[in-house]
Amino acid sequence: MTDRPRRICFISSECTPLAQTGGLGDVVAGLSKALKKRGHEVRIIMPLYGSIDRAKYGITFLRSACVHFGGGEEIWVGVYQALLDNEVPIWFIDYERYFGRPWLYDGNDEDAFRFAVLSKAGMQVCKDTGFVPHVMHLHDWMSAPVAVLLKTWDRVLSPLSHTASVLTIHNIGYQGKFNRSVLDFYGLSPAEYLTPDRFEDFGAVNLLKAGIQYADYITTVSPTYAREIREPIGGMGLGMYLTDRLDRVSGILNGVDTELWNPATDKFLPAHYSAEDMSGKAKCKRALQERLGLEVNPRVPIFGMISRFAPQKGFDLIRGALPQAMRDMVMQVVALGSGDPVTEDFFRWLQNAYPGRAHAYIGFSPELAHMIEAGADFFIMPSYYEPCGLNQMYSSLYGTLPLVRATGGLDDTVENYNESTGDGTGFKFWDPTDKALFYTIGWAVATWFDRPHHYTNMQRKGMGRDFSWTHSARQYEDVYERAIAVHA
Repeated sequence: MTDRPRRICFISSECTPLAQTGGLGDVVAGLSKALKKRGHEVRIIMPLYGSIDRAKYGITFLRSACVHFGGGEEIWVGVYQALLDNEVPIWFIDYERYFGRPWLYDGNDEDAFRFAVLSKAGMQVCKDTGFVPHVMHLHDWMSAPVAVLLKTWDRVLSPLSHTASVLTIHNIGYQGKFNRSVLDFYGLSPAEYLTPDRFEDFGAVNLLKAGIQYADYITTVSPTYAREIREPIGGMGLGMYLTDRLDRVSGILNGVDTELWNPATDKFLPAHYSAEDMSGKAKCKRALQERLGLEVNPRVPIFGMISRFAPQKGFDLIRGALPQAMRDMVMQVVALGSGDPVTEDFFRWLQNAYPGRAHAYIGFSPELAHMIEAGADFFIMPSYYEPCGLNQMYSSLYGTLPLVRATGGLDDTVENYNESTGDGTGFKFWDPTDKALFYTIGWAVATWFDRPHHYTNMQRKGMGRDFSWTHSARQYEDVYERAIAVHA
């Protein structure tokens, strides 16, 4: 428990399990619950999307709120409430025009106006309810403008005038670049704010850039990624601005929900196991092989993959490496995911080309995701960049050795195998080529057959790692105190 409890408000476009497209939702849910357990008063504010089941999550009406925008425009929103896992209060912003749809993002300029409503309404609800946070914790471009508004629109004679802001960058590849007209909607003069040191980005508005410039403190989701995004390539145009604020940038590794991801209690598994008793993992492997129509053989290593089929994830490397690996090596492959049509077709082809050795599930199944983590022997993540990544941590906790490209959080969370000592928790490669991936797969297969005692040692070491949110929550507490101290 902390000896200095704070009021912390998360403003986010996602929160697991209510609405999620990636790791952002996991962070908001996991970190908020960890902070609550440590004695802080936490709130989450997010949109009430049309896809959220109000009855399932016990969502009830709280109040209305009037939110002011540029040009004297007023928008009335509904505010609804629920509890996340019976622990953390959530306030939902209900505005049918912008959020009453089954998807989260439109991918066009309307998103700028949609999340402007989230940002300003979130601040208004805090004032109307009397919940005045010490810190507003903002997530990606969708709520980054709150950092600006706290020091402009809501600076004078406001209960939020002493509220500090912390901005977490989950993926700098998504920056919120829009038409300049969005500034008028925020009530910010383009003549004053459409400048290179604020919002302007080649004539357009960049919401993440403005958040970086105005936030009291900035975090990202792993120490290595914090370094990478300050570099010309990794920063994707924003590296220089992060470098300018180097004393207020930290990388804090994401945690894992160990109540959900624990092989000793996982509700999706046919058998449970632990580092002390691994017999259940063999049963999970057999169940996975039977379910997916693979040859049931405990001696053949299974390589698993669970991912969005996106260019960032390195699936062109997989397409280049796997056919030769399947020809030359004794191995099985299972893949779960969807996205890029070329990658979907590749995995369909692989399954047809190697019946009994390869299986592809195009789509997503939470049950199958847990079964793959438990039943596979290795897990492949060859990302070009990976701010944090979660599956490599799930894999370690489930005794499934991760095979990763050494970037971002993958580099921070996987200890490379030392063939001389048998130490490590997985296998790394550095060059973003299919040849490097192919040889690393071969290294893993050789270890499986030739050095099984090393494989077992790495399994147990990985399962003993502490990837819980508790450690990360302590680091965020330090960041919050720094943000409060520097807020001016």
